[in-house]
Amino acid sequence: MYKKQGFTLAEVLITLAIIGIVAAITLPSLLVNVNEKAWDAQKKALHARLAQAIGQMNALGGYGTYTEDEDGTATTDTAAESFILDALSKVYKINNVCGPDKLSSCGIPSKITTLDAVSEITFPTKMKELNAKLLNGNHYTGEDGDVADTKAAAFETVNGESIAVFYNPLCSSDTTANHYAQNKMCVNFVYDLNGAEGPNQVGKDVGFITAFYNKSPVVVAPIPYNTDYTSVVKQYTETSGQIDAPTACKTMGEDLRLPDRDELASLFVNAPLINLGESTSRYWSGSVISLGTSGLAWYQYFNNGNRSRHDRSNTYYVRCLRR
Repeated sequence: MYKKQGFTLAEVLITLAIIGIVAAITLPSLLVNVNEKAWDAQKKALHARLAQAIGQMNALGGYGTYTEDEDGTATTDTAAESFILDALSKVYKINNVCGPDKLSSCGIPSKITTLDAVSEITFPTKMKELNAKLLNGNHYTGEDGDVADTKAAAFETVNGESIAVFYNPLCSSDTTANHYAQNKMCVNFVYDLNGAEGPNQVGKDVGFITAFYNKSPVVVAPIPYNTDYTSVVKQYTETSGQIDAPTACKTMGEDLRLPDRDELASLFVNAPLINLGESTSRYWSGSVISLGTSGLAWYQYFNNGNRSRHDRSNTYYVRCLRR
């Protein structure tokens, strides 16, 4: 005759305690992964909708009124709000529009955490607060257009996203080979996918979408990795065993890639949100003009916004994007 065996109460309690500890360790990371995948899908859908809407506009510049007095203080500024009401709302379904100084009424958080999770910054409310280097007027010689220090306006989408609009009515088209990114930027959207709810961190629920060029606009939505590659590299090298810029991204993760020249310019526009570690340096893009070590590729200089072409054998920094 066999004796029946079972678990004692103590054994059951110990087992439940172990399960609880394992769950406490693993569930947060699982939830983070689930949230990030959902956010990534929402970001891509938002980018697609805005890119389609902007593609239906004849031109991006010239909406609203922006005037300054002699000391540079704005006396009239209806630019961003007019762009939303008179242009974007005609091609994109919008729930609510909030003018300057009322961004919170559209769910824009008062503070956000930068991409590296190190700094909490006040949400920018005008172009100069977004990036003071956008207003560096020393680099526009020989080019049309400039950058107006307009105040941001905001709107809410039917999907619950809160979006702040930084609008430059003076933006120009892509007319020169080597030029500065500042005055090519027409609209920069800084969005929060779930309004003022947390975590309010760039790279998670907060991100940005940038539209360049007054005519034939290009709309990009880069999702940057949170750190640079560990050292400067060439854009291309024929030396065996030497890592070049595209390979550098692959070594950091199979889901990472080099930004193209417009995506890299978007990172410059939003550099304070990223808290870019080497913000005074040059970064390689993946936009190649000619092949080989003596060929040319585009780079972005984060110190002053210059976007130019250099030999691929030069060594610059690399900031990769998530696919």
